[in-house]
Amino acid sequence: MKAHEKSKDAVDIIINHRKTIGVIFGILVVLSIICSPFVKVNYDLTEYLPSSVQSKQGIEIMENEFGYPGSARVMIDDVTLYEAKQYKDKIAAVEGVDIVTWADTTTDIYQSREFIDNKNLEDYYKDGHSVMNIIFHEGDSSSVTSEAIDKIKEIVGDKGHYMGSAIQNKSLNENLSKEVKSVAVIAVIVILVILILTTTSWLEPILFLLVMGIAIIVNMGTNIFMGEISFLTQSVSAILQLAVAMDYSIFLMHSFTNARAQGEEPSKAITTALRHSAKSVIFCGLATTIGFVALTLMKFSIGFDMGVCLAKGIVISVLTVLLLMPAFILKFSNVIEKTAHRPFMPPFNKFAKGAYKIRYGVLVLAIILAIPSFIAKDMNSFTFGNSSVGSSEGTIVYQDEQAIKDQFGRSNLLMVLIPNTSFIKEKQLSQEIEALSYTTSVTSLANTVPEGIPISILPKSVTSMLHTDNYARMLIYINTKDESDLAFKCSDEIQSIVKKYYPENSYLIGATPCTQEIKSTIITDYNFVDKLSLLGVALVVMIAFRSLLLALLVLLPIESAIFINMAFPYLVGDTMVYMGYIIVSCVQLAATVDYAILMANNYLNSRSNLDKKEATIEAIAETTPPVLTSGMILSCGGFILYRTSSITAIAGMGQLISRGALLGIAVVVLMLPALLTLFDKPIIKHINKANKRSERRLQRLNERRERIRNRIKQDETIAD
Repeated sequence: MKAHEKSKDAVDIIINHRKTIGVIFGILVVLSIICSPFVKVNYDLTEYLPSSVQSKQGIEIMENEFGYPGSARVMIDDVTLYEAKQYKDKIAAVEGVDIVTWADTTTDIYQSREFIDNKNLEDYYKDGHSVMNIIFHEGDSSSVTSEAIDKIKEIVGDKGHYMGSAIQNKSLNENLSKEVKSVAVIAVIVILVILILTTTSWLEPILFLLVMGIAIIVNMGTNIFMGEISFLTQSVSAILQLAVAMDYSIFLMHSFTNARAQGEEPSKAITTALRHSAKSVIFCGLATTIGFVALTLMKFSIGFDMGVCLAKGIVISVLTVLLLMPAFILKFSNVIEKTAHRPFMPPFNKFAKGAYKIRYGVLVLAIILAIPSFIAKDMNSFTFGNSSVGSSEGTIVYQDEQAIKDQFGRSNLLMVLIPNTSFIKEKQLSQEIEALSYTTSVTSLANTVPEGIPISILPKSVTSMLHTDNYARMLIYINTKDESDLAFKCSDEIQSIVKKYYPENSYLIGATPCTQEIKSTIITDYNFVDKLSLLGVALVVMIAFRSLLLALLVLLPIESAIFINMAFPYLVGDTMVYMGYIIVSCVQLAATVDYAILMANNYLNSRSNLDKKEATIEAIAETTPPVLTSGMILSCGGFILYRTSSITAIAGMGQLISRGALLGIAVVVLMLPALLTLFDKPIIKHINKANKRSERRLQRLNERRERIRNRIKQDETIAD
């Protein structure tokens, strides 16, 4: 069966069974709405570390032996030393709190001030301010920990300032829930305005948003099969799906409108539109999906989380556009025509002629900018861990952190997990770490129990916090950030000391060592993902156009736009979250390749009956409106994230996406046409050869089928 016959059969099935398809999608939407609330959101980046790294192994052992506790730091203003003690006792009694480290941990505060070690006291009480370090029974994201924080805030009242990983996670959870809803409302309004300005019917924008809304709801509901998703995925997947996949519905509606303009009846027009646009929609969707699928192969498995969700969203969007949207268009075709209005956007013929004249100048400028940008993008400053996203500047958590830091300096919790084999060795290790200049305190059973008192007589409820049959736990506070060069240096030094005493089965755990592991894992991941996604997209483009040369030419402007976009943070001195950098690279590649495929396809269609100059001008004029519509939607979506999100990682991603979309429009409309005209002869030559090879293969296939049919007829004749 010929390819166009198969296409015809598929299109007829879609049109003839549109009511059944509508019912199926209706059921999927209802099920997805029911399932969505049961999808958990994870805020802890360390959970995505590969199981082979030291930190992950240590976390798993600690969870089994002690539980992996959340931590926080609380500063209380305007209190006396003895009032602070009362607050400390109340906090320690809160359900969910395991350990509270304060001045009375190592000092008898009731003795005369002359006998109190002032240096030790000033670590916890100074100038009417008191600070306490809190370890919770459960993890940072646990509901028990969250409830404990609420109770602590009730106890402390207006006098309190709070920081730490548990506080950051709680803030992320609360802010994200509010921001996702507000971003969705603002994005829909802005996108609706863009669609109204770029379409020719008042109903079309509503239809586009309806189709994409269904695809987004189904995608969110099917996340139930993943169990949980990361907060990064939760916050950006819907708006990225809406912005990136909107192209497909625009392509189909544009084809339908053209068919109607040529006098075809609605049912005939939608059939023509499906046959004309299905290839573009499928190949654009495939190229975009491959870009996201590359993320799933990251060792740092948040890439798998994000990649599956985004790739799934694109597949669902393609299916929704090709299967469900035709039914909507047919049902509302009369209303679409009745609500038609004059175009708000002018024709782009004059623009196309101007773009054609400056094409080589733009090409030269892009190449000049791309070379230093390629170097600059690798010189950016990055952050990697949880602390880089949980306490963004301008938030209450950030303000509290600064207040505590100004009074008492920084405090960074590290936990050492060692074999419980020697009480003497454990004490020696505690003393050596405690002697380090940057160590604030060390809590271990060996340095807490007074000399001469055997551990065996102590109740299990006391020793179990720091000792099990197999392992001993040590809590170390150092005066550094969670993530900095100094923190990494201190972590490495403590790690080496621990390994000196316990070469095997010992682990250093905490925000800093985990961030170090994330950093080393994710940088390797990016180099792999970047090359793989580029190769996958190139392969799709090559298959779509049957030309390796055209695939390379399409990718050249896209990569130039990515280099220039990623160089901006370095030029202005911004720090980026590395995971956001990887995601935006994939999003920009995935979105811009859609525009590039459309431009190349329009150029080749025009080139079949026009010279290269006229074909280029026509391709620019025809491609610019849909590319401008889609690109502005993506850019505005990113800008909304940038302006509304209090979470640094998400706001930074939004800014990169917004700028990247604008650069994508520019290179596709202005740079790619220059490459197409410059390499016109070899492109046409390659494609003509490919077409001839395809025709010969098809001819041989038809001849073979004909011989088989004749043989069957002969056999039937003989049998008769």
